[in-house]
Amino acid sequence: MDALAILVQVNTPQSGWDMIFGGTLPTRVVLLILALASIASWVLIFWKQRQFREIRKAEDLFLEKIERSVDLNDAYESVMLLPDSPYGRVFRHGFNFFRDLHPESPPQNLNGSLGSGMSITQLQALKLVLEKEEAVERDELAHGLIWLAVIGSVAPLMGLMGTVLGITNTFLGIAASGSSNIDAVAPGIAEALVTTVMGLAVAIPAVIAYNHFVSKLSRLSGALEGFSSEFIGALAREGRV
Repeated sequence: MDALAILVQVNTPQSGWDMIFGGTLPTRVVLLILALASIASWVLIFWKQRQFREIRKAEDLFLEKIERSVDLNDAYESVMLLPDSPYGRVFRHGFNFFRDLHPESPPQNLNGSLGSGMSITQLQALKLVLEKEEAVERDELAHGLIWLAVIGSVAPLMGLMGTVLGITNTFLGIAASGSSNIDAVAPGIAEALVTTVMGLAVAIPAVIAYNHFVSKLSRLSGALEGFSSEFIGALAREGRV
């Protein structure tokens, strides 16, 4: 066995862990960045999953209280006792805006009357207030999603960059040794491809989670818009518009 064959046998990685921990410096740097991105991605995924689960529970409780309420005054009193939620904040902003337009009538009025009805201008202003609060809630729930999108987009490119650097180093080594033996080339190529695999492993869960949470956010946004319309409809049914 010649010296080159002995050297190749010694340096040939025996497992995936050997390719990760025994790789070149550029490969290890890329893998470290991808590992940190993976940790950040999973932290965001668990955080957003817990956040949307809590919002779903708050939504069910809020809608249950609203359905049991006799009128908006009763609904307001019930909502004030519930934990804070996007639905509760939208409702309170809308109700408080209406109350500010009619300060002469307290919200606890038992006959359900809050004074004279709203003008067209006041109704449009109420819609703007509700839309603004809906936008605030959407922006709040969207926090963190942009980073899932960034990780899902950048991780494969980082992996590809590591692969290109690894293959480049392999060919430079071949040129320096003057040998094109497949046994000398294969370990370097295999090591280089590890970063591509790692990049895809980081990106795929991030992209799936991003699309999943965007879908949930769109559903919640639509539900808030529907509730705002129902709130204005309730005002109309009670003769307040």
